[in-house]
Amino acid sequence: MLITKLTYQCCATFPPDERFGLTSQMRRAAVSIPSNIAEGAGRGSAKDFSQFLSIATGSAYELETQFLLAAEFGYLDENRLQAAVSELVELQKMLYGFQKSLQPEN
Repeated sequence: MLITKLTYQCCATFPPDERFGLTSQMRRAAVSIPSNIAEGAGRGSAKDFSQFLSIATGSAYELETQFLLAAEFGYLDENRLQAAVSELVELQKMLYGFQKSLQPEN
């Protein structure tokens, strides 16, 4: 949920004309991450949970790309970009590890 909060804080500084563009896309991707983790946790099986973690991971990569775009457009300074990307990379690693831990051993 930290990355969602960070995303909302960053998007609040974007130009108003981005409200229905990049801001909307970034907020949706950011909210998707904890939402899919929560939904997966509420499912009855490790297989279902793993699938929702996969969706959350995809959203994390999507959000990383959108942060890079926001920086390219001049909406974020280097410090905010690096903070966001650092958090996202750590989250991606955690999601991957968690997903692997749910897979059955062969």
